[in-house]
Amino acid sequence: MPDEHPSKCPKLQFEEIDRDPGSRKQICEFPINKQDEIRRAYIEKGPYQPVDIDYPYNDDTHHHRFQPSWFKSHKDWLEYSPSTDAIYCLPCYLFSKKPIGRPGSDVKDGMNCPLIRHVGKEPNSLHKIAVKCCEDLKNYSRHIDKLIEKQTSKELENNRLRLKTSVECARWLAFQACAFRGHDESLDSKNRGNFIELIKFTSTFNDKVTSVVLENAPRNAKYTSPTIQKEILHILASNVRNAIRGEIGDAKFCILVDEARDESKREQLAIILRFVDKEGFIKERFFHIVLVRDTTALTLKNEICAILSYYNLHIENIRGQGYDGASNMCGEWNGLQALFLKDCPYAYYVHCMAHRLQLALVTTSREVKDVHQFFDHLVNIINIVVGSSKRNDELQHGQAEQVENMIASNEIETGRVINTISEKGANYKQRSDAEEAYQVLTSFEFILILHLMKEIMRITNFLCQALQQHSQDLLNAMHLVSTTKSLIQELRDDGWESLLASVISFCEQHEIDISDINARYTKGRGRYRRQDDDLTMEHHFRIGIFTVEIDFQLQELKSRFSELTTELVILRKSNIYFLIDRLIRLVLTLSVSTATTKQAFSAMKLLKKRLRNRMKDEFLADNMIVYIEKKIAGNFTIEMIKDEFYSMKNRRQA
Repeated sequence: MPDEHPSKCPKLQFEEIDRDPGSRKQICEFPINKQDEIRRAYIEKGPYQPVDIDYPYNDDTHHHRFQPSWFKSHKDWLEYSPSTDAIYCLPCYLFSKKPIGRPGSDVKDGMNCPLIRHVGKEPNSLHKIAVKCCEDLKNYSRHIDKLIEKQTSKELENNRLRLKTSVECARWLAFQACAFRGHDESLDSKNRGNFIELIKFTSTFNDKVTSVVLENAPRNAKYTSPTIQKEILHILASNVRNAIRGEIGDAKFCILVDEARDESKREQLAIILRFVDKEGFIKERFFHIVLVRDTTALTLKNEICAILSYYNLHIENIRGQGYDGASNMCGEWNGLQALFLKDCPYAYYVHCMAHRLQLALVTTSREVKDVHQFFDHLVNIINIVVGSSKRNDELQHGQAEQVENMIASNEIETGRVINTISEKGANYKQRSDAEEAYQVLTSFEFILILHLMKEIMRITNFLCQALQQHSQDLLNAMHLVSTTKSLIQELRDDGWESLLASVISFCEQHEIDISDINARYTKGRGRYRRQDDDLTMEHHFRIGIFTVEIDFQLQELKSRFSELTTELVILRKSNIYFLIDRLIRLVLTLSVSTATTKQAFSAMKLLKKRLRNRMKDEFLADNMIVYIEKKIAGNFTIEMIKDEFYSMKNRRQA
């Protein structure tokens, strides 16, 4: 009778088992901790039933002796001992309550104790109880330790299902930049927070999940506490950072750094890593955001070095620095770029080109007086129109009526709204301001500058968008700058006639008075009014505004985007890196703009809002990297996250 689960039962040496029932020891004579092992061994061997021997007669009078056919009738329990010429019961031997005179059972011979009488007719006879004990011992699945193991396995399965649900919900909330907790998470609350409400919503699609989460879960294994939420998110964030570290490997990299205040007025430092991966693609990865006490160059350097050192990124491998034009960043002697250059002389600093372009546009608008006044008037007009909801509604209503004209001419019905305000304003000041704004808005000079700036912005917008691309490299960026300067120069040389024609057409369409370009230009007002016979309106518009504005724009672009910068980069590095592959990778590693840091701060504003201004710095950093690098975070399987979750600390296993 082999055991049902022999692999679960310890094996005994054969010499410990005496097959002859007449000579073996009683079960009670074995050590208490080995009795079940002995019983299993005897059950596995089965009853001792020798058949190829001569069975002696009982006595000379009756000539009775053991019959082998009895083995077939009672094969499950009957045994014969050649040494004592007696029959025994194996189950009764194994589970006898008390020792008896002869080993085995009370069956001494077939005459004095019939076999049928030994079995008994009652269901609770001693023999049947012993047989039942043998069956229970063979049925390993009914043992108490097996039952506990089954119960534990069920608990572990439920724990893993609960944890899986929590991981999925936490990851979804992080991907959508949603808050985790609620103001009131009690059972009576109508809104228990996004995390718990999402678990509740998810459980409605799966009865198995419903049976193990929230109120159906043990109080010590719900996996919904704020601490659990933070641990799950931290595991995701750590895996994302480790994946980015793996992408970098031993390659050279560039650091992009910028700082900004969060909703709690705390200065946060964003760190972006730019590198070329093994396949040759440019990558810009958000890596971390840390709180800084102040924005001095030394403090920023220490924080950056601490992060890089923690993830085993060596400063010696830095080949580029990308910052804005602040003095603490780009200072030649004590700026952040200078401090890194002392530790790594090959960490070339590149001023953010998108920031350069912005400075060029802003500076130009301030240098030309007429253009500067244009933007002042434009701000005033916008404030008047959107200063109240009623005016804004009127503007939207006008837009809806003229939607076809807007598509064709790309204009809006702002003048009609301002004209209405000037006639029906609530008070004299509103009417006066609106009247003045309307006069400016409907002037020929305002329309001319509007079209001029629109054309310049159209040309520079392509450059602005291109500079903010993550895959942009320095050489291609300089080529785009050169192309932009050529287009602006072309506008200066050949664009006046077409610009003037479009302005005149616009004025005719909107019934705006067109200035006589051949008339004399009058400069100033009142007593300071002057008139020059040689200066016409066309000369003022073309030379005084059109040409001067474009010349200032070209001058700013040339001064802020010097081609010498690129030449210095290539010449300086080519002397060191003679291999062309390394040279190409180096040029690609150098940053073009710090737009990625601005995008990181946009994500920070989505995550840390006014209602979430008490968010801890570590939780903010974990949220940001999972949200920004969600493509990487989505590659991790639930099993990976669960295994790491249980390895973090001693907790109930799953």
